[in-house]
Amino acid sequence: MSERPFPSRKPRFQRPQGKKQARRESQAWRPPHEIDTTILYGWHPVVEALRNRKRTIRRLLTTENSLRRLQEELGTPLPLEPEMVRPDDINRLLEPDAVHQGLYAEADPLPSPSVETLSGRRLVLALDQITDPHNVGAIVRTAAAFDVEAIITTARHSPAATGVLAKSASGGLEHVPFMIVKNLGDTLTALGERGFQRIGLDSEGEANIDELPLRLPLVLVLGSEGKGLRQRTRECCDVIGRLDMPGEIKSLNVSNAAAISLFAVTKAVAQSGTSRDSAPPST
Repeated sequence: MSERPFPSRKPRFQRPQGKKQARRESQAWRPPHEIDTTILYGWHPVVEALRNRKRTIRRLLTTENSLRRLQEELGTPLPLEPEMVRPDDINRLLEPDAVHQGLYAEADPLPSPSVETLSGRRLVLALDQITDPHNVGAIVRTAAAFDVEAIITTARHSPAATGVLAKSASGGLEHVPFMIVKNLGDTLTALGERGFQRIGLDSEGEANIDELPLRLPLVLVLGSEGKGLRQRTRECCDVIGRLDMPGEIKSLNVSNAAAISLFAVTKAVAQSGTSRDSAPPST
């Protein structure tokens, strides 16, 4: 990290050409694999990005209060000189009602793993066309808590790892990389050839996920809300598990289902005797 001290004066801030134009540009959809700049805003996403040595920050905007708080929190010089701005200056760069807490950053996307580079010693998640960035962000945060190695998503019908998703992940994006693939079924097939156990999750699954014999390497596959797992995805799984709910409501929001299933799978893997230390890398 640079030894440059925190600035004592306010750098000149270049305003966008207009609020409508900035928001129109931020709403322009592009496939996740074509996103060349990651937008991060809010305290946890930006702070975790600054702590992440794999993340290259290109631009950092802070309010005066947030800069002071950053200095206290990090205790080390920033990797780049921030632009001191007013809260409204950041508002103009984001969607309405975005809670930025005086921090905004533009960064390079993180390196993406591949089928060949996955270690096989930690759980992997695969998302089958889950499109809501709030749900995906919540899943990322949970995945970081359970030490998931990577999240597999498709180039189409998936939100990019930026903006709203990053905010919802609350810093988890820095700890769980995304692996963007063209075809989820082909990727699951390739993982199966490398020895991964492929477990789909569906309310109509064959057995309670607690009852399945699980071991590493393992990929847990979650389907979209409403449609669930697509037929090809189901066919590429070794087994389809379910979460048995004792109450009257049997289905859960996909982010809640992800949290419960990750807890169950992590516990089952530990009881099987395989762990990130003992499981051999898949071949």
